[in-house]
Amino acid sequence: MKKYRISLIILLALAILAAFMIIKNTGGTFRNKSNTFAVSDTSKITKIFLSDKYNNQVKVERSANGLWILNDKYEVDPTMMQVMLNTVSRIEAKAPVAKATRNTIIRLMAGKSVKTEIYQRVYRIDLFDFIKLFPHEKKTRTYYVGDATMDNSGTFMLMEGENDPYIVGIPGFRGFVSSRYSPMEADWRSHSVFKYRVPDISSVRIVFNEKPERSYQITNQDNRMFSLTSLIDNRKVESFDTLKVVEFLSMFRNLNYERILDEMAKTKYDSIIAATPTNEITLVDKLGKSHSLKTWKRKADFGQLDLEGNQAEWDLERMYGLIDNSEYMVSVQYFVFNDVLAPLSWFTLKSKDGN
Repeated sequence: MKKYRISLIILLALAILAAFMIIKNTGGTFRNKSNTFAVSDTSKITKIFLSDKYNNQVKVERSANGLWILNDKYEVDPTMMQVMLNTVSRIEAKAPVAKATRNTIIRLMAGKSVKTEIYQRVYRIDLFDFIKLFPHEKKTRTYYVGDATMDNSGTFMLMEGENDPYIVGIPGFRGFVSSRYSPMEADWRSHSVFKYRVPDISSVRIVFNEKPERSYQITNQDNRMFSLTSLIDNRKVESFDTLKVVEFLSMFRNLNYERILDEMAKTKYDSIIAATPTNEITLVDKLGKSHSLKTWKRKADFGQLDLEGNQAEWDLERMYGLIDNSEYMVSVQYFVFNDVLAPLSWFTLKSKDGN
């Protein structure tokens, strides 16, 4: 009798557990699917991979120091990354796609959608979120992001392995989120060209190819002592304004390009880099790594006037730029870089009061 009661209790317990698991994992109700796409804890996300039908691919991966790296070679735009993390943590399914349009939406997504894979740091043993052992990276979400709805109030998404697409959005936000899932590398790249504090800089070399007498190199010896070298004759400049040198190096803390010219034809790109750059900036950091920006003047658009009111030959606002010999040309604005394109004489000229 005692054994019978024990067996009955065990069977009852198993029945209750089975019922609980069935209710928890039931996929037939919309309520249970409403937050299937979201990742609540973005701090555990290690990698996001985006790809489309045209072989465009983006991989953003969290590095050991917490920075996000794009396709193993570029720094990610922090604003873009923050928007993406905010999106994947808050998206919810608003409603399933109506049966009347289901097949049409699936067909459209088959031709145009962005496959999204999200990887997280998880544990093989995780007891009540208290005891965590054997961490590893695991793909936890795979879904397809389609176009916006007709009224632009949501985005069509389909979870891999599921049959029915959903209209997905962010609570409190009326709009679509498909543009945030861009598989284009240019959309994710940080606009930073140089981002170094003075103590992180070993040297800066500025070359003016059209006026080589202006060219120089500044060497940071110990963050208090600096040397200035004229490059046209490799002469050490004995007398210069140290405060101007510090001011100059401080400008490299935050220098950005305007945008990537990814629409530029390969033939035009090749013709630009075949020409001698107008200016060349080379920064060597304290780790010995070299970072460069080459710039070229660009032809002025029709209607752009010079200071005398005549049609300008060269663009007065922008230059072409090439960062670390990248495959992309960028647009660089004069007002951002004019101060770091100071000539050698700027460090040696005395002010009007003689100081």
